Amino acid sequence: MTGKDTPLVPKDAIALGLRSNWPQFSLLILVNAFVGGMVGLERTVVPLIGSEEFKIASTTLVVSFIVSFGVVKAFANLVSGHLADAWGRKRVLVLGWLFGLPVPFIVMWAPSWEWVVFANALLGINQGLAWSMTVIMKIDLVGPRSRGLAVGLNEFAGYLSVGVTAFLTGYIAAQYGLRPVPFYLGVAYGILGLALSVLAVRDTRQHVLLETGRKNSQGEPPNFWKIFALTSYGDRNLFAACQAGLVNNLNDGMSWGIFPLFFVSFGLGIERIGILKAVYPAVWGVFQIATGPLSDRWGRKGLIAAGMWLQAAGLFMTAFSTTFEWWLLASVFLGLGTAMVYPSLIAAVSDASDPRWRARSLSVYRFWRDLGYAIGALSAGIIADVFGLVWAIGAIAALTFFSGVIVAIAMRE
Repeated sequence: MTGKDTPLVPKDAIALGLRSNWPQFSLLILVNAFVGGMVGLERTVVPLIGSEEFKIASTTLVVSFIVSFGVVKAFANLVSGHLADAWGRKRVLVLGWLFGLPVPFIVMWAPSWEWVVFANALLGINQGLAWSMTVIMKIDLVGPRSRGLAVGLNEFAGYLSVGVTAFLTGYIAAQYGLRPVPFYLGVAYGILGLALSVLAVRDTRQHVLLETGRKNSQGEPPNFWKIFALTSYGDRNLFAACQAGLVNNLNDGMSWGIFPLFFVSFGLGIERIGILKAVYPAVWGVFQIATGPLSDRWGRKGLIAAGMWLQAAGLFMTAFSTTFEWWLLASVFLGLGTAMVYPSLIAAVSDASDPRWRARSLSVYRFWRDLGYAIGALSAGIIADVFGLVWAIGAIAALTFFSGVIVAIAMRE
């Protein structure tokens, strides 16, 4: 084999595929479990710290910590792809952990709500850099044939950890109070995640070179703004994925901030709220083991549209129910719907992106997706302050259903 057909990296040195790269792939799954645990710290306890410890009456102000998280994470996502190409995946992963390490310390000792908002801005950088790198590195390792599987396993680890940590913090808070004991988990996550990223994770840029060589990609990749425009609206599949990702995290941001306040208004205790807040991301995480590979076999479009509609059903059920049992079933629906959507969206964006600029295209998608956290929390907070919590949940449910309709019309397999 000669000339331009010669692989850029010797075959005996590196290969694509899960079987060839399972030690690093497994290590990245563990690292992303710690990344997800950092978000799980906040799911049950932090909204209640705002309303009960700091006596904040405005729902909009209580969810402001999610707004800071979502905006900062969105922009961190936007630059993560460029940084990954320029600096290497591992360096960006380590940088993400350096920003995340102070978060649990700040929240557990915050003297005012402004400190909690600031901590969540740091958490946004941590998630935007660290979570982005774990998923991009897994996609790099497995190559084009198993993207859905790679994304499904990555998101399984992250969101199962979110759910487990949400449950544990609710249980611990019921025993020892809202602060500081529940946040000791975050200290452990940060130390372990940073240590593994520095000492054990290896960069995957050579795998990208190998895949690019096999695809015989020619010429320089387009500049950032062309990639931004193409991903945002220039390609119908990428547009459909971006709007669905935004709405998916919009309803997640709403549930993060509004659900604890909604449940406590019916007299539900912190421990039972923790169960409800854990079921949704846990179901989401576990079922991605199946939905990721299924999207490789069945296609992305059907899973995404049906998943958005199942999410909408879960949100409507939450809004118009008044008992723990119905809320629990609604949380299962919400988790199943999100499990259908989440890995399928990332895989769909990867399908439509050239490997030379895939990391940057994914970063643009993740920018729009995670901007949904801020939009969802802020809009739901305003609607709740004006019309009430039920209206806030119902309005987001209707928007989620409409987003599924857009996918059904616009996306092509």
